[in-house]
Amino acid sequence: MPPPQAVLSRLCMSSGEADTQAPLDERYRILGDIGPTLTRMLSPDELYTTIYRETIRVVPAERFYISLYDRQADHATVVFYVDRGEECPCDISYKGSDSDVIRTGTSQRVEGPSASESVLLTGEEPGEPTRSSLSVPLLYEGEVRGALSAQSYGADAYDVSDLDVLERVADFAAVAIENARHVGELNRRFEEAEKLEQFGRLLASSLEYEEILERVATAAVDLLSLDGVTVWTLDGDVATARASIGSFRIPIGTEWDMSAGSGQILRNEAFVVDDVGEDPHVPDGLREYFRVGSAIGVPITVGAKVVGGLTARSKQAHRFSDYDLQLLTRLAGQASVALDNAELHANIRALSLTDVLTGLPNRRHLELHLTKEVAATRRGRRLAVVIFDLDSFKHYNDTLGHAVGDEILKAFAKVLSEENRAMNMVARYGGDEFVSVLSESDEGGARGYLARVEGRVATSEVLAKYGVTISSGIARSDVGKTVGFEELIQAADRHMYENKNREGA
Repeated sequence: MPPPQAVLSRLCMSSGEADTQAPLDERYRILGDIGPTLTRMLSPDELYTTIYRETIRVVPAERFYISLYDRQADHATVVFYVDRGEECPCDISYKGSDSDVIRTGTSQRVEGPSASESVLLTGEEPGEPTRSSLSVPLLYEGEVRGALSAQSYGADAYDVSDLDVLERVADFAAVAIENARHVGELNRRFEEAEKLEQFGRLLASSLEYEEILERVATAAVDLLSLDGVTVWTLDGDVATARASIGSFRIPIGTEWDMSAGSGQILRNEAFVVDDVGEDPHVPDGLREYFRVGSAIGVPITVGAKVVGGLTARSKQAHRFSDYDLQLLTRLAGQASVALDNAELHANIRALSLTDVLTGLPNRRHLELHLTKEVAATRRGRRLAVVIFDLDSFKHYNDTLGHAVGDEILKAFAKVLSEENRAMNMVARYGGDEFVSVLSESDEGGARGYLARVEGRVATSEVLAKYGVTISSGIARSDVGKTVGFEELIQAADRHMYENKNREGA
């Protein structure tokens, strides 16, 4: 059964006559030339036009179309359509099994009023019906790949010989279409391989985690012409959307429970959902973003550990093939390498900015942080700095040994960390000196913080056991005042020694 006549007939109605039919023996002679002519065509658009032009040399066709069929999706698409000699733009799809020709793989010749009844009549205005039609399957290696149809507005336009001739044209056309498809597929895969190589270099050029996630999402959309891509990172059983682009974008920050269902699948292997509207594995929390179309997902691993996933969406159901899955898996593999490099770089960077003994930021890290905080005070942000040292620390090292000295330093670092707010920084400045940077805090806030630290030192199991006491100094940067981080540290240091001298007096 050909595709919807009502839809096709409204596409264009123009004047023109089919070629005058040649004698039967001449038509069979022409058939001998059609095969070589079609097999030279490798561009699909050029091939479809040539199939039509060669067909009307042997079979009259006032209306003509070519449809291609995807058996896996049971989806047929009209890729070429002509009405009264004029090629018309066409984007019509239909369920392949609704067509008798596609479903059975057999040809049809229909004459008289039933010619218009042999097509699917849809839409409000069917337009002028054809009164004669020939429809034949495109068969390749015994499998239906689509259909050709020649139709006439006149009655009794075709006989059995016309059907036989069109079947022979369809045999040549099926081979030529498969050749063009194969060549197009090879070219597409070559281009995709080049793109993958380019994406690999692009991903490897960055050592920033967030930037890599964004580039992975962009690469997937570009590589597979997708409607939406989301990159997830995994923490325990909860995946969080960290990068998301496309018209079917999932909001960044969206969470996905990976402990069961499709989440558990993604933690172990790639998956394809052919129709997200009907698939029970779509998580309830994500169903509002997965109403129509199809989806695909692959895990992202670093080493042997799954650290996240890459999911993609298409508005079209049954959109993804095994090859698409392989392609996305290869992209996820490149992402894994890039993320592994970024994590290694982050660890090295963290080590270079971290005090090995206490685990606190070191002096270099403090300088970087404090430089940014001082710059913020020029835009109206308050800032206070508290500097600490451990009284008589050399005495502990000399009399009790360096192991006890290290224990005291780590215990005091723990006190500072536990009293510290997330937006602030505590750092080991050097030796037994520590610095707390208090953002959005004035001198009163700094004194309150200092009092809490002193209280914790007095009750700390380790520090109290050794009778450790501390000295401290406070400095603040006035809003809008230009001051360097060195000046701020020096001011706090002077205040600390003033306090020491006063207490000593």
